[in-house]
Amino acid sequence: MMKYLFMLVFLAPLINYYWLLMHCFMLMSFFFIFFLFCYDFVSFSGILFGLDIISYSLISLTFFVIFLMLMASYNVYSLNNYVNEFNFVIYLLMIALLLSFSSLNMFMFYLSFESSLIPTLLLIFGWGYQPERLVAGYYLLFYTLFASLPLLLGIFYIYGLVYTLDFWIISIDNLNVYFYLSMILAFLFKLPIPFFHFWLPKAHVEAPISGSMILAAILLKLGGYGLIRVYMFIGSYSVTFSYFWIGLSLWGSLIVSFLCLFQVDIKSIIAYSSVAHMSLVICGIMSFNYFGFIGSLIMMIGHGFCSSALFCLANIIYERSNSRSLFINKGFMLGMPSLSLFWFILCSNNMSSPPSLNLLGEIYLINSIVSWDYMTFIFLGILSFMSCCYSIYLFSMTQHGYIYNGLNYFNFVSIREYILLFFHLIPLNFLVLSFDTFALFL
Repeated sequence: MMKYLFMLVFLAPLINYYWLLMHCFMLMSFFFIFFLFCYDFVSFSGILFGLDIISYSLISLTFFVIFLMLMASYNVYSLNNYVNEFNFVIYLLMIALLLSFSSLNMFMFYLSFESSLIPTLLLIFGWGYQPERLVAGYYLLFYTLFASLPLLLGIFYIYGLVYTLDFWIISIDNLNVYFYLSMILAFLFKLPIPFFHFWLPKAHVEAPISGSMILAAILLKLGGYGLIRVYMFIGSYSVTFSYFWIGLSLWGSLIVSFLCLFQVDIKSIIAYSSVAHMSLVICGIMSFNYFGFIGSLIMMIGHGFCSSALFCLANIIYERSNSRSLFINKGFMLGMPSLSLFWFILCSNNMSSPPSLNLLGEIYLINSIVSWDYMTFIFLGILSFMSCCYSIYLFSMTQHGYIYNGLNYFNFVSIREYILLFFHLIPLNFLVLSFDTFALFL
């Protein structure tokens, strides 16, 4: 673990060099992807930090998405909008996420899990678009803090019982419902679970492109990662309450899917679709079986690439029209026909078309949830249909129709933006060829 931390520490002098920092993050992501296919066991790297296949997968995703964040935020560099401070915030975020995904000690995980919130808030406050970003930041902060305090008390309770906070050693017999809730609420709010998701659309709409990408691709995955870890020692107790969380997630994701069709903000549609997809991840983990855990991991990685790419497309439109409204952004198939292909492929991947990772994750998750209770197939069928509806709605509303007279869409798409979208599409549609790697973590 020390070699990875040292790699990051020695990147600190490159904060003043935008392009060099970006390419270093790209190289580090390739190192992790290489190691991902070499390790099929838990690799203990020290007392506090260690890596297994889940950690390797999510850290690889983090490095790759942060590299793409820097590439997508070219306007910060070109307009010299506090570019060094921007690089420093992203550098701090990378350190916090690396420590979060590699912590073996529960208190260390809690510290790094919470510390990742601070750079995200700085991104929203410092480089957001409009004054409402302050309200969005407060929503993000207080929703997270409200659910995180019980987790801290639960960690103290664990140490008082078993005198260790190592994920792999903790074994508790006298569990109760208050302790159970304190362990999972912080992660459910982070995913987020429906009805406690209101911070997410606000934060996405007000965040800059880098903030939206890191929120959708990585920070939501912290919730799923934390649930998988705490279920190592509360899983046997939590089976009793699974019906409540699975029912809430399925019903909530159904409502959220219908809400997607009523949105007029492009980023808001993508944010609500993230809530619907993450609800399936909650169901997969709560069903507490082998397919559920594998499907949740694959879905988290696939959603990370797909959602991040959709936010990049929304930003490409925003930079040309200065609006995210579906009433203004129409007819892009005439203005930028080459970009319409990317819209079509990514909207198709968002509704889990082959050969995307999303499809593979949904196959695992549907198997898992239906085997838990066969009546859930009614909800899952409607959810699959609705994901198709809002993805086609997003594509058709932006690409078809009459061009708004007040705007000139006929600006060329730069090579940088095409490469940015290609770097999302390649892992999203080709990692499915090595899906057996993800089945090694149990």
